[in-house]
Amino acid sequence: MASESPIAQVHDPNADYEDDLIYQQNDDDDGFEQDAIPQILKLDLRGVRVELDRDTLVSLPESLLIAMFPNGLILGGRQDDYEDEDYDRHSRDSVGGNGNGGDKSSSGTSSGHGGDGTNSSQKEDDDDFQVTYVDFDPVCLEYVLQFYRQAQRLSNDLQQQNLASAAEGDDLDGNGSTSLSPAAAAAAAAAAAAAAAAAATPRPTMSMANSPGYYPLLDKQPIIVLREELEYFCVPSQKKLSVTDMATLKLQCGQYLRHHDEIFAALQKSIARENNMAEQHLIDMLCDAGFSRNDRWGHRALEPMRTCIISMGLVLLKTTGPDNHMPTAQKLLLFWRKPARKCWWDGNTVDIQGQSVRLWARRTWCLELALV
Repeated sequence: MASESPIAQVHDPNADYEDDLIYQQNDDDDGFEQDAIPQILKLDLRGVRVELDRDTLVSLPESLLIAMFPNGLILGGRQDDYEDEDYDRHSRDSVGGNGNGGDKSSSGTSSGHGGDGTNSSQKEDDDDFQVTYVDFDPVCLEYVLQFYRQAQRLSNDLQQQNLASAAEGDDLDGNGSTSLSPAAAAAAAAAAAAAAAAAATPRPTMSMANSPGYYPLLDKQPIIVLREELEYFCVPSQKKLSVTDMATLKLQCGQYLRHHDEIFAALQKSIARENNMAEQHLIDMLCDAGFSRNDRWGHRALEPMRTCIISMGLVLLKTTGPDNHMPTAQKLLLFWRKPARKCWWDGNTVDIQGQSVRLWARRTWCLELALV
């Protein structure tokens, strides 16, 4: 009686709880999980096929990954299509094995390439099954990947310059006839030693990256990632509009907002209205780190079938220069793998299609730091 009480139950110590485990490794497992992320991912972004390697996918900004995979990364197509595709595949196998038994001779004599056609179609089905469908703008992803490639080239060039500086320092130390002053020679030697130390520093492993003493700015190229999701709502002055006219009006309002693509214009307007010094400090910090006050979004596009505009802006984080940018860079390191969000409303009256429209916008910013 006591064992059936929902408050306190005593389990049988001799019971086998192996079946209660969430994940069990079978005896024939070779150490590789079947559901692990493959080296190359085949993505279908709104009809555009993209092949993305695993390392690049992992290095993408967290806010971008959340937008691409809001329910997590589900490999091999749509989640609700698994059972249907498996059923269709088993049905084709059963029909091909049993239902076509009486047609073997006719199929074999009618075409000598019937088997090749079946194999090719089955291969295409397997390739399609490996494709992961993602509801995301491929142009936005290409913009981010292009910026990543540019940052990677810049990082490689910087490493080559460090190696060249180290080699020049070695030549100066080995050559007795040099015209450098003692102070200049000491500075050159210090720079060469620093460059040699940076070049000799091994790339961090996963354990090093997770250690408290790891400083990512030493061997990584930091990128400031700013993403805006703008949802807009239009209230026309005319009360009676048809469905077609209202849809056209929403599209025109979206185009109006898309063309106003200055990054800090809306936030500056909010600061002027509410005198919020915290938002002013945010703009000052971003401009000190790499943005300009008159910068425009690198990518800005309307979402299909939604009154929403997605914008992306990426800049390289400033760590050197005439001004002391290192304190700001250290502050932005707090946003590494930890995106921060800010949301606010703004509204104004605009003239769209010859009529006055009250346009409300809900802007959500997501700020984070990425390293490549």
